[in-house]
Amino acid sequence: MNAHHQLFGLYVPGNSWLHQLGVGAKFAGMVVVSLVPLLVRELWLSAALLVVIAAVLLSTRVAWRRCLGLAPALLVVAGLLVAYQLIWGTWAVGVMLAANLILCVYAARVLTFTTPAAVLLDALVAGARPVRLVGGSPERVGLAAALMIRSIPFLFGSFADVRAAARARGLERNLLAQLTPVVVGAVAYARATGEALAARGIGED
Repeated sequence: MNAHHQLFGLYVPGNSWLHQLGVGAKFAGMVVVSLVPLLVRELWLSAALLVVIAAVLLSTRVAWRRCLGLAPALLVVAGLLVAYQLIWGTWAVGVMLAANLILCVYAARVLTFTTPAAVLLDALVAGARPVRLVGGSPERVGLAAALMIRSIPFLFGSFADVRAAARARGLERNLLAQLTPVVVGAVAYARATGEALAARGIGED
């Protein structure tokens, strides 16, 4: 799978029950599954929900490796959470935080695997209509979400690509050699995106 799409995944056409479920119900389920363990902060709950959401993902009939596979960069972040808690906290808290991180990613995949991006953004714009009361623009909210959905997987993929290149050069332990290209690439990506939007007159008053 392309590293740039390993985080949340792309829409996969199908006829599973989740493909037929309304986007509002799926979004509400994603929010609940993601927020409850963050508020309760119990390892048993995070582990149980992780098993449940993995089963739900597999019910989409998407290949199991695509459903449950995790980007190397995400595994690094999860490992750092556990390592930090081993030093400054407890192993249980570290595992819980890592499980919550993976749980949020899996919950997002349930939505993105079974809902076309255009439908997701239309639903977000419709849900953001109240921002007009304070002078905001629902369309800009949708645009910001679209850019975020596109940018986060790109950054994770960039990290994975740079990490592979550093390993090939024997620099896998040199953090600076890995972070510098990622930062430079992120800035270049942001500039290119901004220029593309400006060229189309998007974002101008």
